[in-house]
Amino acid sequence: MNADAETISASASAIPFLVADQAERTPVLVVTHSSQRAASLVGELSELCEGVLEFPAWETLPHERLSPNSDTIAKRISTLLNISSAKIVVTTARALVQPIIASIIDTPVITLNISTEYDFQRLIGELSERAYNRVDLVERRGDFAVRGGIIDVFPPLDAHPIRIEFFGDEIEDIKYFEIGDQRTFSPVIGPVTLIPCREILITKDMKERAAQLKLLYPSLDEMFSKIETGIYVEGIESLAAALQPGMKALLDFLPDKFTIINIESERIRSRVHDLIATNQEFLEAAWSNVAMSAPERGSTSVPLHTELQPGAFVTFESVRELALNRDMNWRNLDLFGYEDVRTITQFKDIDPFHGDIEKFITSVSNWLSTGYLVIVSLHGHGLVERYRDILSDADIPAVITEALDFQPVRNSVYLITTQLQRGFFDDEKKIVLITESDITGARDSRVTSTRMPSRRKGTIDPLELKSGDYVVHEQHGVGRYMELVQRVVAGASREYLVIEYASSKKGQPADRIYVPTDALEQITRYVGGETPAVHRIGGGDWIKAKSRAKKAVKEIAGELIRLYAARTSSPGYAFSADTTWQRELEDSFAYVETPDQLSTINEVKADMERPYPMDRIVCGDVGYGKTEIAVRAAFKAVQDGKQVAVLVPTTLLTHDLCRDRAAF
Repeated sequence: MNADAETISASASAIPFLVADQAERTPVLVVTHSSQRAASLVGELSELCEGVLEFPAWETLPHERLSPNSDTIAKRISTLLNISSAKIVVTTARALVQPIIASIIDTPVITLNISTEYDFQRLIGELSERAYNRVDLVERRGDFAVRGGIIDVFPPLDAHPIRIEFFGDEIEDIKYFEIGDQRTFSPVIGPVTLIPCREILITKDMKERAAQLKLLYPSLDEMFSKIETGIYVEGIESLAAALQPGMKALLDFLPDKFTIINIESERIRSRVHDLIATNQEFLEAAWSNVAMSAPERGSTSVPLHTELQPGAFVTFESVRELALNRDMNWRNLDLFGYEDVRTITQFKDIDPFHGDIEKFITSVSNWLSTGYLVIVSLHGHGLVERYRDILSDADIPAVITEALDFQPVRNSVYLITTQLQRGFFDDEKKIVLITESDITGARDSRVTSTRMPSRRKGTIDPLELKSGDYVVHEQHGVGRYMELVQRVVAGASREYLVIEYASSKKGQPADRIYVPTDALEQITRYVGGETPAVHRIGGGDWIKAKSRAKKAVKEIAGELIRLYAARTSSPGYAFSADTTWQRELEDSFAYVETPDQLSTINEVKADMERPYPMDRIVCGDVGYGKTEIAVRAAFKAVQDGKQVAVLVPTTLLTHDLCRDRAAF
């Protein structure tokens, strides 16, 4: 890329290659307009060079009373800790313009190894300090549990939780275990690194600051009181600028000599403009009505939303100015440009074949006959083998290779497995790269499927509620929704849900609470089968009900453990491992597997390969891929010479299954 040109235009297929080329000279920060584009680019760049890191954005707005997912936080911290050794860092416009807590990487990570000593009680304390949530049973990322000399913990960046077994203060063993049955299944190879689960960690200074803010803003007494006692509350990040003054830009964490490349700069600029407007509206609506206590004589104070302003999104222009002040190269890589913009024409996009195999074979044959080096990139080993057979049947020599780390010849087609999304042809060097997307005509987004599934509690839509519907409030229990009203408090107009509870005194009207619409995460719809009794605010019925529910869950868990212990002692048939045909079937799936779908598929196949009876129910909403799971399991059984019966409720569904998947 020309060091003198701030804006360069090139084809979409050229972008990962131009970025990788620049990374050979200077480390690069790549900025995209969306998280999906960033994830796709990370996959492509990882095929071209090493040292590629991703710095994701929060799923929440800076001042929204919801906390980002722990795996997102851990990935951000991990990237900042390793940023000095990175060749390429990929981020989004949203992450670029959001200020970051200055102390985000001050807390050291925890590193554990087998046969080393680590004080048992100290580890428990350090996990709590790093915002890991202590529970009875580990189920989610960021949870940890203690039983005797064992600590179970779910690192936010790992696919499975780990079990750490101590003998005194010596670590005897570390293994992965399944969430479903809590049984270990594989040893952990190498050291275990535990990264904090939150960017804002409660310290002594923060507790003192929370005590001050509690007196200044009485309406947030409950939230600040919990922080003062060391309890992490949902949405604590929204108060970061007030609790822990001192924010930095992402560019402040970058070493010198970095080059910033904005992919499709106008889309980034537009995205930042929309983010700033949306966040400002949210900031005013959510925090401007927080009433202040009367200040002491001679003291001055500011509204809370003013104190939170340093944590809001900054402008794209201010980030550019910061980069130039640090002598960083600022580049825009666009898909089109004006007459005075330099255009790279060496790489040209390939017209998609839209599944026309005959056209594909003819084009490949023509390129080979004119001396072009032809490379076909596919996403799965099964497809690689299939296209080798297709080309061989057309008398075109095809070679499967893991990487082009040798001098290729130009009379054969090279088949490789990569995540590259777009192919190109280069007339100057006579090279053609054809991707799976070019052949099928559909862009594949499976590279984004590694995203950790969200564990956020589902909130309700107030517009779907009807007067008289039963709802459950996190603190007050079961109540009756009455209406949605608008009230003006401290000069700010907001909407509130009116929830009615039983009267605290006989003969008195029912008590009501007003829940602002920005606090809907505290409310869920009642889903019990019977008409519930409405609780009293401040009464003990709700606390007793939660206690009984927890006890019942533990009893059910005990029964299930005994049931599955008996089941594992019964003999069963162990199916064989996946075959080439199985991989080819799975690679031909026309849609993008969701993280939960991929996890379920792997668990089902693992169950089938175990030597005892399988018992599993797959649940999910319509259109979320249950049938695909059944198809793959059925095909796996057929590969071992078994017959499979598929029962469906209607004849229409039978025809749909036969049409959608040849396996049926």
